This record gives sequence, C-alpha cells and structure tokens, in this order.
Amino acid sequence: MELNITLFRIINDLGKEHAYLNPLFVFLAEYSLYFLALAVVLFFFTRSGRNRMMVVCAGLTFILAEVVGKLVSNLHTNYQPFSVLNDVNKLIEKDINNSFPSDHTILFFSFCMTFWLFSKSSFRFLWLIVAVLVGISRVGVGVHYPADILVGALISVASSLIVYKVVPTLTITKRLLHSQEKIETTKSEEV
Repeated sequence: MELNITLFRIINDLGKEHAYLNPLFVFLAEYSLYFLALAVVLFFFTRSGRNRMMVVCAGLTFILAEVVGKLVSNLHTNYQPFSVLNDVNKLIEKDINNSFPSDHTILFFSFCMTFWLFSKSSFRFLWLIVAVLVGISRVGVGVHYPADILVGALISVASSLIVYKVVPTLTITKRLLHSQEKIETTKSEEV
C-alpha cells in the first residue's frame, strides 16, 4: 500500500508542479472516451470483415474483463484517493465508491489491446500508448491509485488474449458477421 500511495503522489503531484498538464489529464481521463467510441463506429462501418471481427472481439473482451473486474473488486476495496488522502490534485467530479480496479482502464485496455492484436499497421503501438496514457490520467486527476490501473490493465490484457484466440474461430461469430453483411448488401441494393 505504501508503494501505491508513493506512486500516486508522484503522478498526481505532476499537475501541481506543472499546471499545464492538468488540461491534458482531464481530457484523457474524461473525453478520450468519445474518440474511442468514434473509432469503434468507424471500424465497424468500414464493411471490412476483419475490422468488424475486431470490434466484436473488443466488445466481448470488455464484457469479460468487466465481469472479472467486478469479481476482483469483491476481493479488495479501496476508495478514491481524493476521499482518503490529503492534498490531492482532484480535477474531476467522481462519486466515492470502490475504485479497484479501474473501470475506465478496463474499457480502454479492452478495446486498445484488441485493436493492437488485430492491427497490421506499423502504428499499432499507438493503441497501447493511448490506453497507458488514459490509465495514467486517471491517477493524474486524482480518482485512482496506480494499482487500480495496473490490475484493470492486466485483467483486460488477459481477457483480450483469450477472446482474440477463441472468438474469431467460432462458427457462430462468423455466421453473425456474415448475416450482418448480407443485410447491409440487401439494403444497399434496394436503394
């Protein structure tokens, strides 16, 4: 616990020492979610079978990771740093509840890790950088400890590896995506 608080202070105090970082922390912690949602929509509607499989796998990864995260949260409880520690650089409003593990981190690592696994681009590492930055920003705004972020990331990485190996091989997944493509093709021919 001592190391967790020390690491929290190092990251969270950055905003006190370098106030220009605070808007970046807030943007990443609160508003990057909209860009992730936009990426998901764009990937799904490109009509690429690989992209659609990637989005389906990312969604299933998130569901699996969130379920595991809820189970893990029953094993350990801690409240947000701003509610327990003094002199926290709290930059966003957040209800006080169990912050372990970080749901935000689970969401971002679930999608970004899956996108990284499916991507063939030489820029695919950017997905992991985004996930890490969002996790760090949640500490920067004062709502999570580093351990909350680390455990959320580990759960999501493990979930994404399992889903990536299993879901694309399932016949039902292939049938559902094929049915979706047939529906879209029929609708576009009617227009």
